[in-house]
Amino acid sequence: LATALVIVGNFGNAHAESLKVGYLPVTGHGKFFVAKEQGFFAKEGLDVELIEFQNSADGLNAVVAGKLDVGAFGTTAPVAHLSKGAKLKIIGGIMGGDAALIATPANAGKIAGIADLKGKKIATVRMASGDAVLRGALKDKGLNWKTDVQIFELKNPPAVIEAVKSGQVDAGLVWGPHDLRAEDQGLKVVIHSTDLQPGHPCCRLVVTDASLQNRATWEKFVRALLQAQKFAAENKKETVAAIAKYVKIDPQLLWRGYYSQYLDQSTDPDAKGVKHFADVMLNSEFIASAPDLNAAIDTKLYEKVLNDLARENPKDSFWKKLQQDFKRKNVG
Repeated sequence: LATALVIVGNFGNAHAESLKVGYLPVTGHGKFFVAKEQGFFAKEGLDVELIEFQNSADGLNAVVAGKLDVGAFGTTAPVAHLSKGAKLKIIGGIMGGDAALIATPANAGKIAGIADLKGKKIATVRMASGDAVLRGALKDKGLNWKTDVQIFELKNPPAVIEAVKSGQVDAGLVWGPHDLRAEDQGLKVVIHSTDLQPGHPCCRLVVTDASLQNRATWEKFVRALLQAQKFAAENKKETVAAIAKYVKIDPQLLWRGYYSQYLDQSTDPDAKGVKHFADVMLNSEFIASAPDLNAAIDTKLYEKVLNDLARENPKDSFWKKLQQDFKRKNVG
């Protein structure tokens, strides 16, 4: 494979470094697909194998077990593992926001807000970020998600859509682009997760503590993703083509999903956002104890790579804006 070889002079070895990367088949993970298909991983000397998972719980278990080198599986799952003492590090993000509560038109008319969910049956995907946002919002409205609603944890968003359509549940929580799929099938979006927790992070880049010892590898990895982020912002047609190889739904839907106002495409670790997210999880009793996120979130790696790219491209405003975003999301 051409991607398996790199120039000796550039990287000091004849073979690319192999990485197993876990992903979910969603538009939000588009930067993985762009970095692979547009050669950004190969350019950094990485031979990346992308491995699909259906939900964050299974994916993060694979990271913890050492079956994956890195994965991007929600914010809920890593925070839950960290709260139980897992030796994990968050080194960046792949996306934020992008979850929505859906219902049939008949039920949608009865759900004007979170308080209207009392007594309702709700389907979610286990350990999804939107799930934790929803439980936090229920708590804020004085509702106990353990007793005032019935939550059914399903395997993936298509299962949630079917449960809503069949009337097994009153509402369901999905992530993009499945909210758009649901609308195309006659369902209604009732609430967006960003309405409940504006700017909330979703899938974080998670590695084990032991793996992070090889910082040079992860700098290359984050560098490839940042370049993919820029490419995706500037090359929509090629970006959607790359996503379509991994997410097998209508390309027009992928286009709408990836360039949605509800999807944040930042690679930033967003330490402040993750800490707030963990506070919401603790307050709503989703987790029993607070994780040590000061130790678990490594912002220095992303900051170094971003500053390198900004230094190499001094006239490019794209990197300057990301530097400003980094300070807002991580400093102080």
